[in-house]
Amino acid sequence: MTTRRKFLTTAAVGAAAAPLATPALAQSTIKWRMQTYAGAALAEHVVVPAINMFNQIAGDRMQIELFFADQLVPTGELFRAMQRGTIDAVQSDDDSMASPTEVTVFGGYFPFASRYSLDVPVLFNQYGLNEIWDAEYSKVGVKHVSAGSWDPCHFATKDPINSLADLNGKRVFTFPTAGRFLSQFGVVPVTLPWEDIEVAVQTGELDGIAWSGITEDYTVGWADVTNYFLTNNISGAWIGHFFANMDRWNELPEDLKALFTLCCEQSHYYRQWWYWGGEASLRVNGTKMQLTTIPDSEWDQVEAAAVKFWDEIAAESETKAKVVDIFKKYNADMAKAGRPYRYG
Repeated sequence: MTTRRKFLTTAAVGAAAAPLATPALAQSTIKWRMQTYAGAALAEHVVVPAINMFNQIAGDRMQIELFFADQLVPTGELFRAMQRGTIDAVQSDDDSMASPTEVTVFGGYFPFASRYSLDVPVLFNQYGLNEIWDAEYSKVGVKHVSAGSWDPCHFATKDPINSLADLNGKRVFTFPTAGRFLSQFGVVPVTLPWEDIEVAVQTGELDGIAWSGITEDYTVGWADVTNYFLTNNISGAWIGHFFANMDRWNELPEDLKALFTLCCEQSHYYRQWWYWGGEASLRVNGTKMQLTTIPDSEWDQVEAAAVKFWDEIAAESETKAKVVDIFKKYNADMAKAGRPYRYG
């Protein structure tokens, strides 16, 4: 759990990184509080530029005060806090913030739903996922503003992973759905506050992390406490979103709604190239982690298990079945399209 001292320390960091509400603002300034899933180091890339841009353009009309992971509420309570209006907006995946919707299981890393980061915006903007997410969140008083892709999901571990057998018994920090899927291969999913992960690896509480790609491993310090990076991944891109309390959203003038949406989209674009370039550069030039690979002949078992997992999820509800059908059609279309959309 986050200690009071840690809260005060991280809150001070957050205030320094985003000094957004000042006495100079007009009394009529609209003020929002927003919390991201990301800790301070990661937030500098995945959300701070977008919020700084919004505040600069909106000026005295509106300012957003940004808080980092677990500063106001634990990440697992983000949805409820936003729904109640304790927090006005959130950046997270559905899974981590414990969203009570039919689409929660698909947030974060749904196994093998995507191969590349560009798959995510295409799925949402051209294959109908936006409409499904909008309907699901409207039911629970939350505005789904925008969906985007983050990095792929790889293992960063203290010991080398060269086969599926090496995963057995490994205590790994990961997302709820990813953990549910990986448990069949002997992985032991562990849930901890984001800020505690580095120390947990150092003390042996964790054997590894399956929460990100190599860019985040280096950015947030995990590359300093792990030795190996597995090049196989269970997803080509994390699916994350920007959300807002529906009442707060409806109170905004149309141009501020448009500005917030535009800044979210700019954030998605920033991450597209930051992660894509970072993943390749650090594999080639990084010096902190040794690359390992599970042979394709073995990894095919994981991909085959994902197909069964999809069907299990689809059987749970009509909405989940609709989303799985979209994933299946999309991936079939990409396979038919051939290179460079899909190889092999």
